[in-house]
Amino acid sequence: MDDGKPQQAIHRRAQHDYRWEGVAELPYKEDNRALFKSITRQVLFADPALAGELRYFEMAPGGYSTLERHEHMHAVLILRGRGHCLVGREVRSIETCDLITVPPLTWHQFRATKGEPLGFLCMVNAERDKPQLPSAADVAGLVADPAVAAFLSDELVQP
Repeated sequence: MDDGKPQQAIHRRAQHDYRWEGVAELPYKEDNRALFKSITRQVLFADPALAGELRYFEMAPGGYSTLERHEHMHAVLILRGRGHCLVGREVRSIETCDLITVPPLTWHQFRATKGEPLGFLCMVNAERDKPQLPSAADVAGLVADPAVAAFLSDELVQP
């Protein structure tokens, strides 16, 4: 309800180590079914009035996110580092200032190079579905493509 009073602004200053004042560094997931490595998350902004959530994820060198898909889309902006991403059946190298959109129900994964951390902002719906993990048949279909097979086997993620 709008009571005529201005909403309180939130200002969170980023530190040089990509940590924001007053924001907890959290585990990436609490789902032990999903494979991931060396990744953390920070929820920078979440407000029902916007219906979105802005999060910062950071992977240590050689780290990676879960191979998954959702009913919602993602918008990802790389803030630091380099790596590769899989979106659908397309593997791309990624680096600082790249913007990646992930359509709904599209398999995706992000991987940092072994030589540096990869940090990115991710904007998603505030209310969203839980990640869907691939079945053995889904993985078999993905790795039928040699580029995807190389990506998932960690062959592309070099310094």
